[in-house]
Amino acid sequence: MRTLIRLLLGFSALVLAACSTVDSRIQENPGVFAKLDPATQAKIKQGIIELGFTTDMVYIALGRPDETREHVDAGGRETIWKYTTYYERYEGTVYTGYRRFVYWDKRVKAYRVYHEPVFRDVYSGHRETFIRVIFKDGRVTIIEQTKV
Repeated sequence: MRTLIRLLLGFSALVLAACSTVDSRIQENPGVFAKLDPATQAKIKQGIIELGFTTDMVYIALGRPDETREHVDAGGRETIWKYTTYYERYEGTVYTGYRRFVYWDKRVKAYRVYHEPVFRDVYSGHRETFIRVIFKDGRVTIIEQTKV
């Protein structure tokens, strides 16, 4: 029993350690954050990024990207950070079959069997990139964001 409790506590600590917030990322990079002016600090705390931000500033504001890519062409090398959102979309209700139930009918003193249709809601999972941040020479040059 104690082993199970220790295992659960260890797992909980691991899950909580994996959670990243703006405040925890500021604590990871206090020197970077302290060098910024108060207006930029306020934007980063709200998760707002702008052109010219460094990779460290974007990391503090938005966290670790879900996907990182490199793009190389005649103009040089670019690093692309993608942030993804996951959601479920309601697709409707579908018929799945019948449910049978039996009950005792007192009037005729016999069991009755009824069948009723069964329906269920259908959802489909979706993944969508909602922010793409492109860096050139360590600075943000392009921000692509999905408008809602």
